[in-house]
Amino acid sequence: MEEAGVAGPRSLRQLLDAVIGIGADLDLVATLQRVVEAAAVLVDARYGALGVLDVSGSSLSEFITVGVDDATRARIGDLPKGHGILGLLISDPRPLRLPDLCEHPDSFGFPPNHPPMRSFLGVPIVVRGHVFGNLYLTDKQSDEVFTDVDEELVVALAAAAGVAIDNTRLHAQIQALALLEDRERIAMELHDTVIQQLFAIGLSLEATSRRVADDETAHRLHNAVDDLDNTIKRIRSTIFTLSADGHSPADGLREKLLAVVEEMTSSLPSRPRVLFEGPIDTGLPSAAGDELISVLRELLSNVVRHAQASQVEVHLTVGDAVSLLVDDDGVGPPERAADGQGMGLRNLAKRADRLGGRFTLTPRPGGGSRAAWRVPRSP
Repeated sequence: MEEAGVAGPRSLRQLLDAVIGIGADLDLVATLQRVVEAAAVLVDARYGALGVLDVSGSSLSEFITVGVDDATRARIGDLPKGHGILGLLISDPRPLRLPDLCEHPDSFGFPPNHPPMRSFLGVPIVVRGHVFGNLYLTDKQSDEVFTDVDEELVVALAAAAGVAIDNTRLHAQIQALALLEDRERIAMELHDTVIQQLFAIGLSLEATSRRVADDETAHRLHNAVDDLDNTIKRIRSTIFTLSADGHSPADGLREKLLAVVEEMTSSLPSRPRVLFEGPIDTGLPSAAGDELISVLRELLSNVVRHAQASQVEVHLTVGDAVSLLVDDDGVGPPERAADGQGMGLRNLAKRADRLGGRFTLTPRPGGGSRAAWRVPRSP
C-alpha cells in the first residue's frame, strides 16, 4: 500500500510506462493523444484533455480529450477556447488543483450537454521554455480529490511530454530538410547530367542530319532534335519547381494557369498540351500573373470560337521576358488578324501594350495559328 503524500512503486512504474509510451511515436498528433491518455491513467482520472495554445499564446487552438465519447462531444458543440478555469492556466501557467472547480470564482460553467465535473488538476506542458499547452484532468474514478502525489506525477509526465513533443517537431524538421536536400540533389542531377546528355545527343543528331542525303531521314532527325529541345525545356521547368519550395503552391501562378486550362478543356476537342519554362511561381509580380491568367483564358476562348482545331499547345516562358504562346492546328488566323480585328484581339493587344509588350496572331508553321503575347519581365 502506498503512503499518503508519497509516490509508491506502483505509481512510479505507471509513470515510467507512461514516459516510455509517449516517446514511442514520432507523429505529433499521435504523441498528444498518448500524453492525455497516459495522464488520465496515471492519476485514475475519469476525464482528461490536452489544450494546445494558438500562436498568440492567449487561447486554445486544439483540444484533445479522453473519457468523452464522440456522441457527447458532438452534442456539446464547439470545443473550449480557454475561458474560466482553463484560462487560469493560460494566464498563469502553474499547476492548479481544485477540490470542486464549480466553486472557484473564475469558473465559467459548462455548456449544455457537458458531463458534470468536480475535482480538477491542471498542469502546463513546456517545450523549450515556452508553454505549448495544458493538461486538464477531472474526477478521479474513486470520487476522491486529486492529491499532491497526483500533481507531482502529472508534472513529471508533462516534463516528459515536453521532451517528446520537441522530439516529434525536430523529427518533422529533419524530414523536411532531408526532402529539401533530396530535391536539390535531384535538380542538380537533372541540370548537370541529364540536360547535358540530351543536349549532346541533340547536337550529334543535328550534325548527322546534315550528312544524310535522304530528305525523309533528315526530316525525321530534325523532328527528333525538336523533341529533345522540348524535353529539355520541360526538365528545366521541373528544375525551377524543385529548386523553389518543393512544389507549386495551391495559390501559385502555375496552378492558376492550369486551372484555366482545365476550365476550358471541356470546350476544346482535346486537352491542351502545356509547357512551362522558367520560374513561373517565383519570377513574376502578382499583377503580371493576373494579366497572364486573363490573357490565357481569352486566347483559349478564341481557339474554341474560331480555330476549329483538333490540338492546342500552351507554352509559357519566364526569362528576361514573359512569353505566352498558344498554338493550334486549326483553320489559321483571319486575314486581318494583324490589324487587331475583333474586340478580343484588340484587348489582348492593349494588355500587352500597357506592359510595354506586344501581341501577335500569325500562321503557325505546319498550319493553324500561333498567338504570341510577349511582355518584359519587369516593365
